[in-house]
Amino acid sequence: MADYSKPTPMMVQYLILKAKAGDCLLFYRMGDFFELFFDDARIAAATLDIALTSRGEHDGKPIPMCGVPVQAAEGYLARLIKAGHRVAIAEQTESPEEARARGGAKTLVNRDIIRFVTAGTLTEDSLLDSWASNILVALTVVGDVVGIAAADISTGYFELINVGQNAVEAELARLAAREIVVPAGFKNLPLGSIQRPQTEFDSLAGEEMLKRLFMLPSTNPIGALTRAELSAASGLLKYLEHVGQGSMPFLKLPLRREAQDFLLIDQATRDSLEINSSLKGGRSGTLLAEVDRTITGAGARQLAADLAAPLMDKSVIHARLSLVQWLHEAPLLRETIRTELRQLPDIARALGRVVAGRGSPRDLGQIRDGLNGARTLRERLGALNNRPLLLDQLLPKLDGHGALVDLLARALVAAPPTDIGQGGYIAEGYDAALDSLRLLGRDGRLAISQMEARYRESTGIAALKIRHNAVLGYFVEVPAKYGDALLAPGTGFTHRQTMAGAVRFNSPELHEEAVRITQASGHALAAEAAHLEDLIHHILSRRDAISESADALARIDVAAALAERAAEGGWCRPSFSDLAEINIEGGRHPVVESALSKSGDRFIANDCTLAPDRRLWLVSGPNMGGKSTFLRQNALIIVLAQAGSYVPATSARLGIVDRLFSRVGASDNLARGRSTFMVEMVETAAILAQATPRSFVILDEVGRGTSTYDGLAIAWAVVEGIHETNRCRCLFATHYHELTRLADSLDALSLHHVRAKEYKGDLVLLHELAEGAADRSYGIAVAKLAGLPPAVIARAQSVLTKLEKGRAETGGLAAGLDDLPLFSAALNSAEARVDVLREKLNGLDIDALSPRAALDLLYELKRTAGEG
Repeated sequence: MADYSKPTPMMVQYLILKAKAGDCLLFYRMGDFFELFFDDARIAAATLDIALTSRGEHDGKPIPMCGVPVQAAEGYLARLIKAGHRVAIAEQTESPEEARARGGAKTLVNRDIIRFVTAGTLTEDSLLDSWASNILVALTVVGDVVGIAAADISTGYFELINVGQNAVEAELARLAAREIVVPAGFKNLPLGSIQRPQTEFDSLAGEEMLKRLFMLPSTNPIGALTRAELSAASGLLKYLEHVGQGSMPFLKLPLRREAQDFLLIDQATRDSLEINSSLKGGRSGTLLAEVDRTITGAGARQLAADLAAPLMDKSVIHARLSLVQWLHEAPLLRETIRTELRQLPDIARALGRVVAGRGSPRDLGQIRDGLNGARTLRERLGALNNRPLLLDQLLPKLDGHGALVDLLARALVAAPPTDIGQGGYIAEGYDAALDSLRLLGRDGRLAISQMEARYRESTGIAALKIRHNAVLGYFVEVPAKYGDALLAPGTGFTHRQTMAGAVRFNSPELHEEAVRITQASGHALAAEAAHLEDLIHHILSRRDAISESADALARIDVAAALAERAAEGGWCRPSFSDLAEINIEGGRHPVVESALSKSGDRFIANDCTLAPDRRLWLVSGPNMGGKSTFLRQNALIIVLAQAGSYVPATSARLGIVDRLFSRVGASDNLARGRSTFMVEMVETAAILAQATPRSFVILDEVGRGTSTYDGLAIAWAVVEGIHETNRCRCLFATHYHELTRLADSLDALSLHHVRAKEYKGDLVLLHELAEGAADRSYGIAVAKLAGLPPAVIARAQSVLTKLEKGRAETGGLAAGLDDLPLFSAALNSAEARVDVLREKLNGLDIDALSPRAALDLLYELKRTAGEG
């Protein structure tokens, strides 16, 4: 920021506020515009594609400046936030009249920052995606535990959780936070995170803030909170206080989560499976987009949260599935429910704006209509028999708002406006005094209309009009050529303003009527504002119950949507067992199947039967044969099932999965200096370090990013490690046919391949899975199918023939593999050789050795080290 030698009072005020704003762009209110200066102006002008101008000079150079209209500020804010910026809003805290009364005619109007607009603290409809949650996360570390506090202030959602260091990435991936705050000095900063003072992450302060915010004598109703959770809660609440400049948004009593409540899925796996977001960004082509048949914004957000955090508790999963099944088996009822839900507004976000102090009459109308629709749905569903348990738990939450709905119905017009300043949102008949004030205003406007007609007749000027604006109020306006006639003495008109083509006048009669209208209108606006404040108070007194109703509606929408999707696709209800198994018959990939159906093609379904004695499948076969699709579809079926959804299969019986890992496909991560092979190895290392016997792992072509020998060696060792150490359920796809020899030594490994045939020289991919290893890779056939030139194909075939001949004569890549000990045996063998050397060395008397004896001993030790 420039250093001013003689700054103006306005610039002094601006500089003080800019220092308070820190690294945020400062929107500085000047009349009807928010202005930005210096670097803020340059950044905003480039991002918003608006003109960069200047104001005054410093050191002979103009001061950069740009501005946006206050009335259109939300649209510009949305673009700035999307571009990764944060904005501080500096508003006038007094009127110009108050400033003049305080210090004279030239006194500067006071301004202050009233709010920080950041990605994780939005509530306005225009700044939010109605179909996605808007999560703010605070992270902190206490000892070996990471505390996480997460909130969506647009709906009041609030959760606390503490996890080990190795589960942080998976939790952040689940939450998909728009904004992350951490204490200063935090190690391994999440990308784009904001550092705040360490003093804001204090566990004792967090406990006191929670008790004060929720009016609790202790935090026991929340649960046995750890220091890490309390510290994270402190950081999140302090940040919200800072952003709101002391005003706290709507937060529900926090849910205390346990890491073991959810199926853990790290970011690499989510990216690979494209669960909620595609590799290209956005929802298109994702599991969420393919499953989503919700018809409310709240339902869409709930479904996204369910798919992001599949459950571990079978009883909760079964409760969700039973509600889906009940609606699946009653298509007429399902359609009726969906029709009623389609009419309901997003009361969760409307409530969030009201509690945050940014609510409008329209938000109150949405809450009224939403709660009234909830009551109607409660009456319809409550009259039905054989309701599932989850529905019985939800129905009471839809009712209990009768008095509030009746109050809002009497007080508000049918379609309340967003703008408070113009009034007109309180219904007639609600307040007799207000009705009288409005009648005075209407009568006054009628009187002015009649006055205009009389003035035209008396002056003979047909073009005379009585107009109104915010500066002059009511005035008489005539074309300029008639101005002299009204300026003549005795006309009763007083000159007010001369324009280029018109002259404006006042009259005593008009002035008196205008005063009556203005006073009546002002009193009416004040009366409406008072009623609005009273209505908001009634809503705030029931905010928790209203929020529960919104959550219940969202859950019903999700269940009906999943039932609809299951009916569309012929999906089945999954069942769960206590065994570490995956038994899927006729499994299909929902996204690929949908894409094929649009082009008129049929998806080939396949079975997958993993059991404790056949927990690792080695899948071989040609490229484009469907290996990757098969791997992914089984992972997605698990995600859907544990989220409480029907699945695309003929039948599915699953053992609960605690962690899901996918190493399918990779790309260079140039931003972090990682090649494809490095990314592959990092992800594979995470799997080997974290997978448990209850996990499910899919691995595709591990080792392909390096030399053939290195790649085969790594793939061999990874298969053994998965089988012997992790002992998890795993599908391992490979082109290394040498790995099939592992079936002879690994008792829980079985061989499978995707079928293909050559017909008249052309490759036919059948996309079917069969027992046993593939007879060959069909690589050249796939290359021909892809369109490589015939000369290149012929040359490749001749090279392949020579290579295969050499491999047959020498043993090739497979030479010596039959004698290779198993993973654990190899480790023991290496350790045994080290022990022999150690024993020989410990028994030596080095000082007694002659040079010749020492040399002989070195040869002996070398032979010992090289044995086995």
